[in-house]
Amino acid sequence: WETGICYLKTVKKLSFIFLGGWQDETWPDGWTAVTRDGKRSAQFEHTLLVTDTGCEILTRRLDSI
Repeated sequence: WETGICYLKTVKKLSFIFLGGWQDETWPDGWTAVTRDGKRSAQFEHTLLVTDTGCEILTRRLDSI
């Protein structure tokens, strides 16, 4: 992974955590995605808006404010 710059007014989406390799495959049902090595993975997603003062989490739960 490369470390870069987040530009003002861009939206970033953060997603996957893998315990093994990042390579994936989709099952014949056309929906289910798994890692090729069969190790656990998870999807945690937030959408971030880069602002003048940092970033705003657009998908944050209201009860966590």
